[in-house]
Amino acid sequence: MSEIIKTTLLGLFFGTFGTTLGGIIGALIKRQSNKFLSFILSFASGLMMAIICFDLIPEAMKISNITKIILGIFIGIIMMIFCDFVVEKKFKINKNSKDNNLLKVGIVVSIGLAIHNFPEGLAIGAGFESSIKLGLSLAIAICLHDIPEGIFQSRHQLKIFEKIETN
Repeated sequence: MSEIIKTTLLGLFFGTFGTTLGGIIGALIKRQSNKFLSFILSFASGLMMAIICFDLIPEAMKISNITKIILGIFIGIIMMIFCDFVVEKKFKINKNSKDNNLLKVGIVVSIGLAIHNFPEGLAIGAGFESSIKLGLSLAIAICLHDIPEGIFQSRHQLKIFEKIETN
């Protein structure tokens, strides 16, 4: 089997397994707690920050310059600020309501997840291109990172469906 097919299959497996497992766990959890969802989101964010700081940026420094790296990070931040602004205006979300704020976070995170799944796959592929060890460590770290994302997303989707049913 060629290397590109192996890398593609490994990236597909690790990219979908974590989210699927997290979604199943989230659907099985009966108690809906905003504290639990906040903890899960914080855990996933911290794990991703660790991946960025200790794996992705050092590898990017080997193949590019700091200006391009900072520009890419800045573009990502601007995109998420723009998504936050659009969601707040589009859904007329009241900042004072905790449920609406959690709904907004869920929508923005969903958009962010959809956007970042593409570079997640590129990161795994580039990691394998650099070395097997880096590729596997990125794939496993992203898989672990995707479990809390799946939990968070499944819980948010259940809450959104409940709000739609009550309205």
